[in-house]
Amino acid sequence: MNVIRRFPFWNTLLLFATLGCTSVFAQDDTVRQEVITESTITTNGKTTTELKSPPASAISPTINTSNSDLCTFGVAGAVQTQILGISTGTQFTDENCERLKNSKTLYDMGMKVAAVSLMCQDKRVFDAMMNAGTPCPYDGLIGNEAKMAWEAEKLEEETVSVLGVEMDEQTQDTAKASGGVMGLLALLLLL
Repeated sequence: MNVIRRFPFWNTLLLFATLGCTSVFAQDDTVRQEVITESTITTNGKTTTELKSPPASAISPTINTSNSDLCTFGVAGAVQTQILGISTGTQFTDENCERLKNSKTLYDMGMKVAAVSLMCQDKRVFDAMMNAGTPCPYDGLIGNEAKMAWEAEKLEEETVSVLGVEMDEQTQDTAKASGGVMGLLALLLLL
């Protein structure tokens, strides 16, 4: 004990250590009250919901042309705006395809001249036949007789076209002359 009295520092340290290790309890002085509140809320309002949706789509019609025996092809299209949608479709006939099918059918039935004549309706085939020295049939004529008939027809067409151009020039000159005479008569009437 004497050691403790001699050293007042140690006494102070011991006091703080004792106080620091002990728990300090405080008394809770809060008052608890229970409050019951009653409230009524009345809400009046108007709710409007506006839905904006795009117009229905314009869908173009489908045209089935997958059958290989048909000589038609389909074309379809559609346009859609915010207000109006339009769609349309149609089909076109391929005349060359029809010509080939008809020619093959005629050839298969033994009508070879008719099949060649039908093919000759295409200018490319006609020119190829003439260049090959096997002219297209002409009114039942074949070979050299058909070639002479085609050349005669060509010469006749050239003659008509040359005369037709000359007649058009003469008609124009006559119209100019008669227009001048009519203008002169109208001027004399005014005097």
